[in-house]
Amino acid sequence: MQFIVLGSGTSIPLSNRSSPSMALVVDNRTILFDMGPGCVRQLTKAGLDFQIIDQIFITHFHPDHTADLIHFLFASRTPSIVKKRKPFVISGPRGIKELVNNLQTVYGDWLTLPPHVMAIEEFEIGTSTQRGYDGFKIITSPTNHTPHSLAYRLESQAGKCVVYSGDTGFCDELVKLADGADLLVLECAFPDGMAVEGHLTPSLAGRIASIANVKQLLLTHFYPECLETDIAEQCRKTFQGKVILGTDLLKIRI
Repeated sequence: MQFIVLGSGTSIPLSNRSSPSMALVVDNRTILFDMGPGCVRQLTKAGLDFQIIDQIFITHFHPDHTADLIHFLFASRTPSIVKKRKPFVISGPRGIKELVNNLQTVYGDWLTLPPHVMAIEEFEIGTSTQRGYDGFKIITSPTNHTPHSLAYRLESQAGKCVVYSGDTGFCDELVKLADGADLLVLECAFPDGMAVEGHLTPSLAGRIASIANVKQLLLTHFYPECLETDIAEQCRKTFQGKVILGTDLLKIRI
């Protein structure tokens, strides 16, 4: 598997950090986690064709994690593309269908694709769900951010495992979901001493990674306040394993 950070930032515009979005290539399938503003353009920089995206997993409905669904759907309905576009699925917490329907209400046919091209599926919120796909399995878990927020654990047929938190504060559900992961991808919004409810600091992220005994920890979703500090040093207060600070277009082989 190859994991690619498309956007390591937040809703705050920064010249070198796009809003949250991650890509995972597994068994020749290309999967996205979240689609913040600029995601579709970041795909081109990463050498990935937006036309081959197989599945999109949305963690929650805040604009910095979903806004480029508009761009993606608009580009996908281009006549020369939609004719040959293979089917794809948008997956997310219960409410993702309503979100896409509302976008289509605003933009009309500009975001409407044939049903044989685009499907939408929902996961229950507030509980863990397991679902199998071609070449991988997904396990979800509620997180401490919004009532509908979910984290995802992807397990490949080869036995590799990636866990992506989306936005979250510390919670036991995420610790359980991350158990033994080859790569744990956690938000790290604010520095130690400036904690905000529903978000992680470096030491809190490290604590999750340590309890879950993960092989490596990737930190992302940095607000400017966090970038002004020594993130890795704060994280190592609670986690002695491999810590990677996310940057846009960073690629990690798993």
